[in-house]
Amino acid sequence: MSAVLQLKAVSKSLPSGRRLFHDLDLVLEPGEHVAIRGESGVGKSTLLNIIAGLDIADAGDIRVAGHGFVGLDDAERTRLRRDKIGFVFQAFHILPHLDLTRNVAFPLILQNTRRPTALRRAADMLNAVGLGDRLGSYPRELSGGELQRVAIARALVHEPALILADEPTGNLDPDTAAQIITLLCSAVKERGASMLLVTHSPTAAATANRQLLLTPTGLFNLDE
Repeated sequence: MSAVLQLKAVSKSLPSGRRLFHDLDLVLEPGEHVAIRGESGVGKSTLLNIIAGLDIADAGDIRVAGHGFVGLDDAERTRLRRDKIGFVFQAFHILPHLDLTRNVAFPLILQNTRRPTALRRAADMLNAVGLGDRLGSYPRELSGGELQRVAIARALVHEPALILADEPTGNLDPDTAAQIITLLCSAVKERGASMLLVTHSPTAAATANRQLLLTPTGLFNLDE
């Protein structure tokens, strides 16, 4: 089975000329959970955006589930991102005008899944994250921890190969954060996905198979 994510000699600098990182190499195997830590401003979120094809590296090659972004047009990048990647953000990004079921079903609708099937799968995912009794609720009715559960359900509903989680517990109190990271890790593992987690939290990072430190000169293993 091929790697879920491969980075080879990936480099990125800001328009100002400041180098964020240079010659990054990383391989993420199927089912593996890797945490990336680093100082603020080092480029952790930028790296996730590059992996997702939302930003473009200055140099290097990125492959997700065997597919590369190099040479793809915008529509092809969108399809690859939509089919192979799920996102969990610190700010949730839940659509306020849709109820929870339709929020979670949204990635499936974008894949042209039949609406009844999409809504059924969304309901199943909400039940899996402990929100089966809130299917018709709206985001304004939920707490921060509940909103992050919705975000997890939405990220996983279309069964992506790769989950990118950017500070998913950053807006939560410590107790809720611990519950959410446990739920996220469990849900990802149950569905056989791989996850790249960006976090400042040592507790969240400790759940990973590997912890890496991002610096301007590369990725360094924190477990050694």
